[in-house]
Amino acid sequence: MSNELVINSTQDGERIALLQDKRLIEYHFDRNDTNYSVGDIFLGTVKKVMPGLNAAFIDIGYQKDAFLHYGDLGEQFPSMMKWSKGVQSQKITTGALKTFQFEGTLDKVGKAADVFKKGQQLLVQIVKEPISTKGPRLSMDISMAGRYLVLVPFSNTISVSKKIVSKTERERLKRLIASIKPDNFGVIIRTVAEGREVAELDKDMQSMTANWETLFQTLRTAKPNDKVLGELGRSSSMLRDLLNESFDSITVDSAPMYEEMRSYLQKIAPDKLGLLKLHTGKVKVFEHVGLEKQLKTLFGKTVTVPGGGYLVIEHTEALHVIDVNSGNKSNQESDQEATALMINMLAAKEVARQLRLRDMGGIIVVDFIDMKSAESRKKVEDAVRDVMKHDKARFTILPITKFGLLQITRQRVRPAENIVTGEVCPTCGGTGKISASILVTDEIDNSIEDLLVTQNQSGISLYVHPFLHAYYTKGLVSKQMKWYLKYYKWVKVMKDTSLGLTDYRIEDERGEEIELQSPAAAMSRLQDREVEELTD
Repeated sequence: MSNELVINSTQDGERIALLQDKRLIEYHFDRNDTNYSVGDIFLGTVKKVMPGLNAAFIDIGYQKDAFLHYGDLGEQFPSMMKWSKGVQSQKITTGALKTFQFEGTLDKVGKAADVFKKGQQLLVQIVKEPISTKGPRLSMDISMAGRYLVLVPFSNTISVSKKIVSKTERERLKRLIASIKPDNFGVIIRTVAEGREVAELDKDMQSMTANWETLFQTLRTAKPNDKVLGELGRSSSMLRDLLNESFDSITVDSAPMYEEMRSYLQKIAPDKLGLLKLHTGKVKVFEHVGLEKQLKTLFGKTVTVPGGGYLVIEHTEALHVIDVNSGNKSNQESDQEATALMINMLAAKEVARQLRLRDMGGIIVVDFIDMKSAESRKKVEDAVRDVMKHDKARFTILPITKFGLLQITRQRVRPAENIVTGEVCPTCGGTGKISASILVTDEIDNSIEDLLVTQNQSGISLYVHPFLHAYYTKGLVSKQMKWYLKYYKWVKVMKDTSLGLTDYRIEDERGEEIELQSPAAAMSRLQDREVEELTD
């Protein structure tokens, strides 16, 4: 099984795609305008205490106050408060906790009103990004994730992932970590640490302790609502969590991103540097690897199931609903039960893939085709579990009911990904008023003439829908060649399947989009110039 990571840098942020055997299984859009990611640590201020919710609303600079429940304070809340106050008052002069005296543990059944005070400053970590109308969800049980380990301050506990089942390996890892971990820090050993040598684990440990030292230095001079420590970007965190022997390539199309990824790989896995590639082709990287088409087909309301049938996916505020339909495969098996089982087994794999791809969380209800046999229902349920075992998010799957309903709860830490796959009507532009679509070629011709003649541009590239690309480039003497013969300047014509039939854009020789005038304005300028030539 091969894994590929493809990153496309845009003006709004990075589009990140994870491919498994050339099929898209994860997609993220890391926007530039967001300053709040899971794992970020802030110095928040208590804005309001809510005794009825046993929680408080915390100001961390987001437009909506973040939510901190009493149960998310962590057992070492008193020690954390003592340490953060000591650092801010300059009484604590080192990030090391070797000589730090712990306070008692927090009462598990206490009340928020007893520990929160309005205006109080707290060191908090985001555990869930803002979703819909809700602000971020916070915790004071701070941790720092590395590639193999998770560092937990104010603790001395060493725990091992339950997915590492070998007793011998669990004991070996515990002995190794006990010998290298700093005092008064706990450690959670991640699944990927299985079989790793002490040098690799120690390197990971040193990286996390360096992050803790950075947090300490920043906290000394931090002001309320400041970000004290930022989590890795989405692309680097995916590398940290997913990079293994099965990775084939990491492709980026931005030089700054390439250098960032190279620097990160140099720290965590120098042997993997050869996998990193910078895409410099004329065709966009998502177009080059066939991702644009996959995105359009996988994020719609209706999704075709490979092998037969289709899914209808509906999103609501409360839950996600997926309906399984047989399509044209209803006559492929000898009886109704066999047909239902076949379609449901195929759909089960696609359902699990869609949950991960769209990052759907909360409650998901899947309406499979009814099956009378309990054995058949168990097979479908097991198929969903088998595919979801690679999912990083925590999930729970309940048995399929007699009505064919499968209920799933999946951890939700950020909004579900949503790509608008429907295109605006190329004829009316969504207004309901019809205009002649044939005019698009006239608009393009006018824009090209305006740029090449009036504005004396050169080296420009025209991006159009594949249909228009064929119109401009095919033929014995193509429209593209006619432009050259007319203006003595070559115009590159490029395909872009993300554009609608009547959409186009023009980029200059530096690859920056040229802001075009309205077609009417361009036409008016050309007419004025023609009038001047005639009067001369």
